[in-house]
Amino acid sequence: MPPPPHPHPERRPAPRPDRRAILGIVWPIVLANAATPLLGLADTAVIGRYGTVVDLGAIALGALVFSFVYWGFGFLRMATTGFVAQADGAGDEPALRLAIARPLLLGVILGSAIVVLQRPIEAAALALLDGSADVEAITAAYLRTRIWGAPAALATYAVTGALIGLGLTRRLLVIQLAVNALNIGLDVAFAGPLGLGAAGVALGTAIAEWFALGLSLALLVPALRRRRPDLVPFVDWSALLDPAALRGLFAAQLDIMIRTLALLAGFGWFTNQGARFGDVTLAANHLLLQLVSFCAFVLDGFAFATESLVGRARGAGDRGAFDHAVRRTTELAALSALLLAGVLFVAGGSVIDALTDLAPVRAAARGWLPHTIVYVVVSVVAFQLDGVFIGATCTRQMRDASLAALAIFLGLSWVLVPRFGNAGLWWAFVGYVIARGAALGVLLPGLRRAIEADVSAR
Repeated sequence: MPPPPHPHPERRPAPRPDRRAILGIVWPIVLANAATPLLGLADTAVIGRYGTVVDLGAIALGALVFSFVYWGFGFLRMATTGFVAQADGAGDEPALRLAIARPLLLGVILGSAIVVLQRPIEAAALALLDGSADVEAITAAYLRTRIWGAPAALATYAVTGALIGLGLTRRLLVIQLAVNALNIGLDVAFAGPLGLGAAGVALGTAIAEWFALGLSLALLVPALRRRRPDLVPFVDWSALLDPAALRGLFAAQLDIMIRTLALLAGFGWFTNQGARFGDVTLAANHLLLQLVSFCAFVLDGFAFATESLVGRARGAGDRGAFDHAVRRTTELAALSALLLAGVLFVAGGSVIDALTDLAPVRAAARGWLPHTIVYVVVSVVAFQLDGVFIGATCTRQMRDASLAALAIFLGLSWVLVPRFGNAGLWWAFVGYVIARGAALGVLLPGLRRAIEADVSAR
């Protein structure tokens, strides 16, 4: 006889992995993260070989639009990770499957809304971007083609969050590599022999996004069935639209969206302020931010592992496992940050020279490279605490900390930039990431007390 639809969860001890096990979670995430920008380079290379200058400009503008839109929906991934990890830690399989199904459905709905609203989105994007008439015409064709992949792309965010929450990170790498291979192959076929140009690249990307969703589900669903093959139905559809659960999900996602917008505002402010010092400074800051982004790929791997382990510890009500997860992942993340800083100290100048042959930009970037190194070292605290609070689904605290840090960044910029120029901007930027970590660090004892309260309540 099958079990009742909502069996009493069998709470399991939360995992306390050693350093080797944590690195086993981290390295597939790092490689998957690194593979993502390679796809953009591949798109550019394909168009650079088979397309025109106009096509290349359209790819740049179109990809920028989708990067901005999709980044804004990153809450679908982050909220899913925390809820899934906590349900896993609590041993509540029905709740775990619902924690995946709800954001998956929401991703499809939001992606479909983007498709329906494609013309207003296109008009707004082209009004904000400054391209020639020819470039804008092809950009519009790119947007109208690629936008059909939006429901799949946003739904895949939810599946990605579930895989991270369950610690199944090697599947992420498999998905990313398979999707990249398919996308590149389609780009070459559509833009090359078929001569579709930028629209062909958009079509290839849209098809690859639907393939990514299918492959993600093909890897996730059997893994869920193996956990509880006796659980029927697969998802408790009657509880899918439970009002209380949906309110909690929407509240968490809104908090994360506000937090993401605050980060966007911070980075946008940094770029805008740098632009005021001229084209050379703007270009140098852009190069240095690429180094920061590369380091973020690595540090994100540890933050994602922290999300999974912290979520499972909170779901299990195991404060010892929570402390273990925070301590072990932070030790490894801090060591990685120091190693990355060491690489930048030794080879950063050579990397800058490889990225540009413009002598003024090289000189400017080398001058501010020490600020970048300091930023990488101190940023590890913010990355790790983001992972802690996402895994614990303490999203309101993340929202408030991000807004407070942004206010501190703007204040530091107001004081330092007029006196020290771009160097002052970089020191304000360093202060910004320190403030992000400090604001969450102040709230960390409260999170530990909340876990203690959860334990006492049981």
